[in-house]
Order: sequence, then structure tokens, then C-alpha cells
Amino acid sequence: MTFYLLRRVVYALPIMLGVAFLCFMLVHIAPGDPLVSILPPDASAELQRQLMELYGFNRPLPVQFASWVWRALHGDLGTSIATGRPVAGEVFKAVGNTVLIAALATLIGFAIGSLLGFVAGYRRDTWIDRIASLVSVTGVSVPHYWLGMVLVIVFSAQLAWLPATGAGPDGSSDWHWDWAHVQYLILPAVTMSFIPMGIIARTVRALVAETLSQEFMTGLRARGLGETSLLRHVVKNCAPTALAVMGLQLGYLLGGSILIETVFSWPGTGFLLNAAIFQRDLPLLQGTILILALFFVVLNLLVDILQTVFDPRIERS
Repeated sequence: MTFYLLRRVVYALPIMLGVAFLCFMLVHIAPGDPLVSILPPDASAELQRQLMELYGFNRPLPVQFASWVWRALHGDLGTSIATGRPVAGEVFKAVGNTVLIAALATLIGFAIGSLLGFVAGYRRDTWIDRIASLVSVTGVSVPHYWLGMVLVIVFSAQLAWLPATGAGPDGSSDWHWDWAHVQYLILPAVTMSFIPMGIIARTVRALVAETLSQEFMTGLRARGLGETSLLRHVVKNCAPTALAVMGLQLGYLLGGSILIETVFSWPGTGFLLNAAIFQRDLPLLQGTILILALFFVVLNLLVDILQTVFDPRIERS
């Protein structure tokens, strides 16, 4: 087990370095001047040169990349061009908000998707299976920014049950566990949960159907095991794959929440990325993409470890 964990960590290190390189290069090859948002229209060449030197944009790209990686290893992601504040502080605050909404959306999607998948798997080729499959396909197919706007119209504009945008009363972005703040979390989390719900439902349905058709299940029935004991064996065989799918969906939601966070004005990484792109804020854009990508790599590593705990056959292979 220890050797397997060390091997997975060693494999993750070059991936992280490659992710850092891609984050740096993809942002730099994009067209546009990163200093255009803070330079006045009549800025002199001397002022432009000073700012380029201040942010290090006048150095060769390999030198910029090495300096950026070295500072990032020490927790320094640079200074935002648009706001003048440290990028690390803004990114980690936004990451906390995104993790909050993505984790809740994944839990909702996993709970409902697993229930639909188990019911559909146990009742294959029945009307229950067809309804569950329709719900799962709908969750994957519906454009979620459109779904978010529909939920805002229904539950905020018409019924006035929940707030439409923001993360707290009076535009506050500081999170507290009370109803005044939790109600701002419901609509975006429910909107984001439709993707993992549909994918997990289809995955669990296939896993349950495959497990029930295995010969060992027939043998267990022949030995007189009850449905409760059989269900426990089905869950044990489906859990590793379902867990991996849930971990991947959490990673996808962390990086793909830009449209939903923009619709609901949720102060997370998607909202921050949107602002950084329009403002051409290179340090903020690089730092946000790097943290999200590294978070996804670490999340995959944790999922691999948990899969080994639930399914020892992975370690033996």
C-alpha cells in the first residue's frame, strides 16, 4: 500500500509541472496587452517600460516562467494588475467559495443520482428504468446557464422564495453558516448538481445491472442470502467506480463553474476568471488557472487512494 501511494505521488509531480507550464504559456500566447487596463491612453513610453519592468514582462519567457514557478512554490502568485492586491489572497478566497458550492452540488448530484441509478439497475427495462434514464439524460443535456436563469425567474422573481444573486446579504462575500447566507447557496448548488446527477445515475445504473448479472450474485442467491445482504455486495462492487466518477465530477465543477457563477454572481473562481479574462489580468488569470488545475490533480490522486482502500484488487494489479 505504501509503495502504491508513493508511486502515485511521484507520478503526480511531473503532471503538476506540466500543468504549470501550460497555464503559463496559454495565457502568454493570447493576444492583447496585459497593461492596457491600467495604462492611461496617453501613457508615455517610459511609463510603459517601467510597468513592464515592474511586472517582469520585459524578461524572456523562460526566465518569467522559472521566476513564476519559484515564487508560486513559496506561496507568492504575484500581484493583480487590475486591483493591485496579492493574487494568492483573492484566489484562495474565491476557491473557498467555489469548493463550497461545488461540494454541495456534488453531494446532491451523488445522492439523487445514486438513488436513480440503483432503482433503474434493479428494475431494468421497466417504466421505472425509463423514467430514471430520462431524468439522467435531461440532467446532462440541459444547458445549465439556461437552467439557472429559469430557476431565478421561478424561485426568485415569481415566488420570491430565494435570493437571485450574490453570496450573502448586502452584497457580502464573507461566508457564514446561517440561513441568511445558506439561502444564497441553494439555487446555484441545485443548478450545478444536474450534471453530476445525470452522469452518476447512468454510471450507477450500468454498474448495478452488470453486478446483478454476475455469476457470484446467482451463487449468493442460491445460498439463501436475503435482499439486504445482496444489496451490500452490490454496493461494495459499485462503490469504487462510483467514487471515482464523483471525484472527477467535483473536479469538473471546480473548473467549469464560470457560467453558473456568472449567472448567480457567486464570488468564486469562475466569477474571478471571468473578470480576469475581460481585464486581461495575467497574474490573476495565471494564479487562478494554476490553483484550479493543481486542485484537480490532487483530487484525482485522493480518488485513486480512496479507490485502493475500497477495492484492494487495484493495489494487487
